[in-house]
Amino acid sequence: MSNVCRHRMSTLLQGRGNIRSIVCPYHAWTYNLDGRLRGAPAMDQNTAFCKSDVVLPAVACAEWLGWLFVSLNPKARPVAQELAQVQELVGDFAMETYSETFFETHVWDTNWKILAENFMESYHLPVCHAGTIGGLSKLDEMICPPGLPAFNYHTILKDETLKIALAHPSNTKLEGERRRMTYLLAIYPSLMITLTPGYFWYLSLHPHGVGQVQIAFGGGMSPDYVNDPDAQAHFAQLKILLDEVNIEDRGCTEKVYRGLCSAMATPGHLSHLERPNYDFAQYLNARVQADLG
Repeated sequence: MSNVCRHRMSTLLQGRGNIRSIVCPYHAWTYNLDGRLRGAPAMDQNTAFCKSDVVLPAVACAEWLGWLFVSLNPKARPVAQELAQVQELVGDFAMETYSETFFETHVWDTNWKILAENFMESYHLPVCHAGTIGGLSKLDEMICPPGLPAFNYHTILKDETLKIALAHPSNTKLEGERRRMTYLLAIYPSLMITLTPGYFWYLSLHPHGVGQVQIAFGGGMSPDYVNDPDAQAHFAQLKILLDEVNIEDRGCTEKVYRGLCSAMATPGHLSHLERPNYDFAQYLNARVQADLG
């Protein structure tokens, strides 16, 4: 539903959590969880006011593979239809059964597009992430297929060094290389999901002015690891690793933004490992041209 009060247009809620009703912080107009107005103090002398006429506008919302997608575009295609090819790629991972074990927000001094592009290629891993996952990422095992209309992706094969990235011994559904395959899914324009047989993490990017991006950062484990006797140790290992990776990514993407702001900045040729960046540029260009047209 809309997060704007139908009275004087204050925003209603922020953050995460659970509530039994929605109370406007400005004049305490109170709504039920279905959006209907429950109460409005001191409105009894306004004869034109009818409480039953007031309801928060509905917004399209759908659940897909454990994610909630919201769209303000009434013409948007159903998310299950738009992302059907993602489900074909990773359906056997059963992402909807994974549990989120942490969620944070951050603001970095870079552009949202630079951070999106950074996620879309693993060409930078051996250098930018030399202190963490760089040594686990072999350039010759990265596969970057052509992108699709609503997303692009690439894959990496992990070795035994990072066991929580591999299928748990109790997982009998994944076979062969899929037991050690990592998918990096870039769902246009700004949801980035890393999915392994053992864990997932994501970045949801929100522009915060020209030179900053606000990041919703979360992740968790597959049910096999959540229910493992060593679950807490797995959680701790994963979170330490992702925090260190984030520090490295922040440093690299903030350097790119500073360089991009230079009058002498000129982009160079792309590697085949940056194919997703090319596809993303084509997506953005098509959207800009459609808006201009």
